[in-house]
Amino acid sequence: MEVIIRPNIDHAVDLVVKLIVSRIKEKPDTTLGLATGRTMERVYARLIASGVSFAQCQTFNLDEYIGLRHADPNSYRSYMKAHLFDHVEINLANTHVPDGSAADLKKAARDYESLIADAGGIDLQLLGIGYAGHIGFNEPLSSFKSRTRDKALTPTTRAQNAEMFGGDADNVPKRALTMGVGTILDASELVLLATGAAKAAIVAKAVEGPITSMVSASAIQMHPNCKVVTDEAAATELQGREYYDFVFENEPEWKGFRCAEN
Repeated sequence: MEVIIRPNIDHAVDLVVKLIVSRIKEKPDTTLGLATGRTMERVYARLIASGVSFAQCQTFNLDEYIGLRHADPNSYRSYMKAHLFDHVEINLANTHVPDGSAADLKKAARDYESLIADAGGIDLQLLGIGYAGHIGFNEPLSSFKSRTRDKALTPTTRAQNAEMFGGDADNVPKRALTMGVGTILDASELVLLATGAAKAAIVAKAVEGPITSMVSASAIQMHPNCKVVTDEAAATELQGREYYDFVFENEPEWKGFRCAEN
C-alpha cells in the first residue's frame, strides 16, 4: 500500500484524476470500478474536463440502493449519468450498476459477478470510505471473502447519506446491493480517496489499524497494489506520515505526477 497526502482536496482529487487518465491512456479498454459521493463528484467533473475518452472502457459501480429503479433520481445510475456518463464519450451498454430493483436480488448479485468476470475483472477500482469504515456498502462484520450481495445499512451510513434524501435519514433505503469485499480485492489496482477532517479517524483505522471485519476498509492492507490518497485534513491521525511522504517523493512511478504539480 502507498499513502499519498496532498496539501488540500483539489490536489488530492487532481492526483486521482491524473492516475485514472494515465491508466486509460495506457489501456484504452480499461475496466473501471466506480464509486459515488460528494468527493467523487469532483473527480468526475475533472475527468470530464480532461477530455479523456471512455469509448472502449467498461465500468462497474460498487453498489445501489435496494428498492430504487435506475430512473429514480436518487439511484446511483442516475448519479452516474448526471455526473459522468452523460458528459463523456462512453457506450452506456458498457456501464454497469447493480440492479437494486430486481425481483430476485440473489440472482442479480450473481449476474453482476458474472458480468465482472466476463469483462476480465476490474483493472482499477476507485473507492471512498464511509464513517462506518465501509468500502462499497460493506458494513461492519462483512466477510473479506464476500461477493456481491444485499446488505443492511447501519444508522451511521444512512445518516451520512441523508443529504441526498432531503436531509432525513429515515428516507434513506435500509438495504443496498453491493460488491463484496472479496470482489473489490480482486481488482488489479485499488485507489481510495478520502478528504476532510471528519474522515481522519477512520482513515487511520483503515490504513494503520488492525485488519478487522469491523472496518471493512482495513482489507485494503492485504491488496498488493493499493493507493490511498488523502488531503492534509484526512491525514491528521496517521502515524507514518514521514515515511509516506518519503515514498511519494522518491518512487519513480510518481515522478511524472510530482512534475505535473509544479
